[in-house]
Amino acid sequence: MTKRASRRKPGPTRLPLTQARAHLGEIIRRVQVDKEQFVLERGGVPVAALIDLDEFEDFLELHDPGVDRALKESRADYLAGRTRPAGELLAEIRENCPEEGRRTDPKARRKVG
Repeated sequence: MTKRASRRKPGPTRLPLTQARAHLGEIIRRVQVDKEQFVLERGGVPVAALIDLDEFEDFLELHDPGVDRALKESRADYLAGRTRPAGELLAEIRENCPEEGRRTDPKARRKVG
């Protein structure tokens, strides 16, 4: 049941439940590592899907009414010209948070704890 991601066709791979049961560990690895998606079928009928957890969280966020509202408001602001260049925003952030502006090494990270 090995399949390379480079040969994978777009869209989810359809898989009978019996085959999924027999190769569950490998399928989970392919979902997690290769970001493959699977549609599980019972008797040729799709009954469930397996997707990476990050994709699932994105899906949940997009179906959150608050996120949908924020996206619509952002688009309206953009269309109405109520935006500004990112450079201006970053300059304002640096001006208001000078301790952040002092870091010279972009790879430097703060230690926690």
